[in-house]
Amino acid sequence: MADKLGSTSVINDFLSYSSVEKGLAKNTIAAYRLDLRKFQEYLELTDRNFGDVSSVFMDEFLGWLRGAGNEHEPGSESSNSRIVVTVRNLFKFIAISNRTVNPLQDYSPPAIPARLPKALSVNEVLLLIESAKFGDDKLALRNCALIEILYATGARISEVTSLKVKDVSQMQETLAIKLLGKGSKERVVPIGNFARISIEQYLLRSRATLLGGRGSDGLLLNSRGNNLSRQSAWAIVAEAAERAEISTHVTPHSLRHSFATHLLDGGADIRVVQELLGHSSVTTTQIYTLVTIDKLRESYASSHPRAK
Repeated sequence: MADKLGSTSVINDFLSYSSVEKGLAKNTIAAYRLDLRKFQEYLELTDRNFGDVSSVFMDEFLGWLRGAGNEHEPGSESSNSRIVVTVRNLFKFIAISNRTVNPLQDYSPPAIPARLPKALSVNEVLLLIESAKFGDDKLALRNCALIEILYATGARISEVTSLKVKDVSQMQETLAIKLLGKGSKERVVPIGNFARISIEQYLLRSRATLLGGRGSDGLLLNSRGNNLSRQSAWAIVAEAAERAEISTHVTPHSLRHSFATHLLDGGADIRVVQELLGHSSVTTTQIYTLVTIDKLRESYASSHPRAK
């Protein structure tokens, strides 16, 4: 049998080092622990130990993670890749601690195929907004403002739920929203009339009622007068999508994807879209061009008389 006690001791040392010495977050340590539990499971299943680990072993382990001879549900490529990186970090720690050769020094995790973001059609966005107007008036006004802001700015959900009233301001002839993105990087995104009207209606007719006399500078509030949470915002979007009978899985991030895709479809410059999304590199934004190219290809194939 594989040396379970020995491997567990080494793994605990690695987790302790990652937490105390490297100062990694609790969530990261928890993810490491789950990843290495999978690794130990495979060691025990194949009756091997740390001394048997090599590049060939890792290829076999990866095949098992993908479902080969595995009774469990196969992992996604992103989770499989993360597990491989965690195991590689473990063996780097062992090699440094024991001054030995790292058998996985040159082993690379699997390349994750680029997944095209799923964008809603313009009609689906309109249906989503209309369905958000259902129910209690003060909550409906807030829900509609939430979805309008997400689609008008392409903001991440954490950026929207942390908005303050003062972040909405007049910029020349239009309304603009100041967003605080990753790395505390600020950006200002102008919004159109539909989003402006929705926000104004919410501020005029709903926010004070939700506030209930309590003090808060948050823009979007829950029924207790506190800032709307990310989880609640996800639920609002999901419920609106269900009422709108949209067949695809809809999340706040779907509206970010839709924002970028519809801008590029409309002829916006990719550098402008990069700035609006708050991407530090245009390379990240370029994935949306693949979506529009796919649409062009489909349109050509279905419309051109010599396409088939």
